[in-house]
Amino acid sequence: MAERTGPRVGHIHLRVADLDRAVAFYTLLGFEVQARIGRTAAFLGADGYHHHIGLNIWGSRGGTPPPPGHTGLFHGAYLYPDRAALGRVVRRVTEAGFALTGASDHGVSEAVYLDDPDGNGVELYRDRAAEDWPRGADGALVMTNGPLDVAGLIAAGDAA
Repeated sequence: MAERTGPRVGHIHLRVADLDRAVAFYTLLGFEVQARIGRTAAFLGADGYHHHIGLNIWGSRGGTPPPPGHTGLFHGAYLYPDRAALGRVVRRVTEAGFALTGASDHGVSEAVYLDDPDGNGVELYRDRAAEDWPRGADGALVMTNGPLDVAGLIAAGDAA
């Protein structure tokens, strides 16, 4: 693999209405609390990283989500290492009562969508191997937006 030379997303930091509720949701996705600032902020990461997600109630405690039709975050996307891991997290969130708002096969990836407790969009996905990405006759990447078999995805997590 070539050495990385370009930027990549380091973390997302969200204003939330209820810190404990938000922490519970993001730990359900597989992140672990790495640090806290009292009862006002928490920093969660995976695989020992200092933080992929920051959560705070600075100026937003008890707040409401922005109304539809306004600018802001569309979704934060969280990449899982393989189909089985994605299937397991999808099972966890649906069993915890979170409704999926969408599911798509993008050719390059499989993705499900839902909202966190504060109304922030969340994408949970896994990438296919780059050599399996769909390409046109000219070699250009061709992303798709086809249906995703969510039951099959969850079954892949159960089988692993």
